[in-house]
Amino acid sequence: MDADVISAPESLDPQSDANIRTSMRKVALTSLAGGSIEWYDFFLYGTAAALVFPTVFFSEDMPPIVALIASFSTFAVGFVARPLGGIIFGHFGDRIGRKRALVIALMMMGIGTTLIGLLPTYGTIGALAPLALVLLRFVQGLAIGGQWGGAMLLVTENAPVERRGYYGAFAQAGAPVGVILANLAFLIISSSVSEQAFMTWGWRIPFLASVVLIGISLYVQLHLEDTQAFKELVKLKHQTPHQGEEIMPPEEAFEAVAAEKTPQGQRSPVLEALRLYPGRIALAAGAFLSIQVTFYILIVFVVSYGTNTEIGIGLSRNFMLAAVMLGSAIQIPFQFVAAIYSDRRGRRGVYMLGAVLCAIWGFVLFPLIDTGSFFLVVIAVTGGLGFLGMQYGPQAAFFTELFSTHVRYSGASLGYQVGAIVGGALAPIIATLLWTEYGIVFVSVYIALAAVLTIASVLMLTETRGTDLHALAR
Repeated sequence: MDADVISAPESLDPQSDANIRTSMRKVALTSLAGGSIEWYDFFLYGTAAALVFPTVFFSEDMPPIVALIASFSTFAVGFVARPLGGIIFGHFGDRIGRKRALVIALMMMGIGTTLIGLLPTYGTIGALAPLALVLLRFVQGLAIGGQWGGAMLLVTENAPVERRGYYGAFAQAGAPVGVILANLAFLIISSSVSEQAFMTWGWRIPFLASVVLIGISLYVQLHLEDTQAFKELVKLKHQTPHQGEEIMPPEEAFEAVAAEKTPQGQRSPVLEALRLYPGRIALAAGAFLSIQVTFYILIVFVVSYGTNTEIGIGLSRNFMLAAVMLGSAIQIPFQFVAAIYSDRRGRRGVYMLGAVLCAIWGFVLFPLIDTGSFFLVVIAVTGGLGFLGMQYGPQAAFFTELFSTHVRYSGASLGYQVGAIVGGALAPIIATLLWTEYGIVFVSVYIALAAVLTIASVLMLTETRGTDLHALAR
């Protein structure tokens, strides 16, 4: 495939370099803030699905384990919507810009999550309650399907090539920070009110707090510019004149892209991504399986396993939430160390090492939790999330470098979200069924199988470190 290479000019001006570093910090921290609240909203639902929704949004006549599986099923709806969100936002992100698509996704998530906090219960409106819950969870899925591509491209497409992994890790850090915030919110509320008050109205407060995300979306819209790679794409399409044509001003060029006044015969970015990179999209999805399966078992299923008084070990809710929160805090430095290492030595090696360690740790996880010791439970969760972070940290740079600019939002989002639905959507349900039907060791086998599929997928992908993001396929 032929490509035009547009090289960013190298600056010899120290002041200019300082300005670039300042700008990158601003973009990275904004991406981290927006991603943290976005993932907070998405993970808040997972915690509530394990602890609150089985009794609040489903009939009291349901056996507890059936209500739990039904609640996890509504949790899975968000994953079903994620690939659709990736397609929709990928199309517009490659057409009208990374920033605009990200702003819409953040706004959608903030509104959807706030409305969950206002939903009437099953006791008030009957079967309409879980139906409304499913609808709003679908909205959350659409939003997160679009958010990840926009947030990580806003960082990685602006980052210096030698630090792309490091800056990409800021976008990735939003996930563990979101888990911390979600669990911390439930810990604070459940510790501040009685159990009855918590189940009646206290659980709603963390959902209503997500209105903050609307303010962050407005900040992104008003204070951040789109990425340099996307600007170069617009320039190539609309400012390179043919003989006798005039150069289009930048603002008109962006509006032309928004209006889809593109060269004759150009396909939708999503269809073009599927045409150019079907194998890479499939392998990117496979590379994501270990992360998704392990992650949702650690932050959702493990909470149910630890707190269940009938077939679990009967630990307290705050005990398990604190363990997951501490494990997520440790995950963050693992991600940054792995991302920095990937900038120096390559993405694939550290990614596969993380998958191998996740496979092994799956067989250590539940024996440690079964001890009931807080220290050992924290070690169990922390180990899994840390090894997972070795994959998740370099992932933003890795996925960015797999696709060319004109379909990068679509291609990366499709790979990520397809992996999410295959790996994460059913992970708590499959883990629950394996646990109740065959024994907890089969959940460990499930984690290991996902890791094997990830290792095989990464092996079939080429090393991407140092890829020129301005190489545009024509």
